[in-house]
Amino acid sequence: MTTSVVLAILVTSLATFSSRFFGVITSEKIKENSKIFRWFNCLAYSTLAALIARIVIFPSGALSEADYFVRFIAIISSILIFYLTKKNLVYPTIFSAIILALINSYLV
Repeated sequence: MTTSVVLAILVTSLATFSSRFFGVITSEKIKENSKIFRWFNCLAYSTLAALIARIVIFPSGALSEADYFVRFIAIISSILIFYLTKKNLVYPTIFSAIILALINSYLV
């Protein structure tokens, strides 16, 4: 079994790092202001937005026990902290977990 695990780690690592390597090689020819670069940027943000919306609307695991109202309070407060901390991602991430746990435990 350990050889299977090691082999799986090697194969997935090779796949991950080879795609990153080819990305670095081909990125020299892409200009940041090009239409294709902006399209991929929009695609990445829209995928992230869809995943976040799915987690909020159709959660699984422990998050499914929280009410919609509690989840939206955590999201709105995290967005406010994101802009108050000059678009830092660390503070709202930590704050959202803390506020969700506190509201879900003590107020609901």
